[in-house]
Amino acid sequence: MSATERWSVDIDITEDEDRTHAAARLRTRDATGLRGSGTAKRAPEDANVPEVGAELAAARALFDLAKHLLKAASIDVEQLTGRPAHLHS
Repeated sequence: MSATERWSVDIDITEDEDRTHAAARLRTRDATGLRGSGTAKRAPEDANVPEVGAELAAARALFDLAKHLLKAASIDVEQLTGRPAHLHS
């Protein structure tokens, strides 16, 4: 018998002047509360295209979140096995 879980990620994006900030939050059935953040900064000579800043900041926030999730999994494996985990992305 297979089981399906639904996890979701909420990403909040804020812009100010020439910076875009993104905060990603993972929602699981256990509500682990893992978060990631990312920032994009527009160079003065670049065109003001908010979508690009949002994409970069969101990608960086998701990458940061992924690192935190991998660390959490590593800690869980170590607690279950009593040995160091060697998980790689």
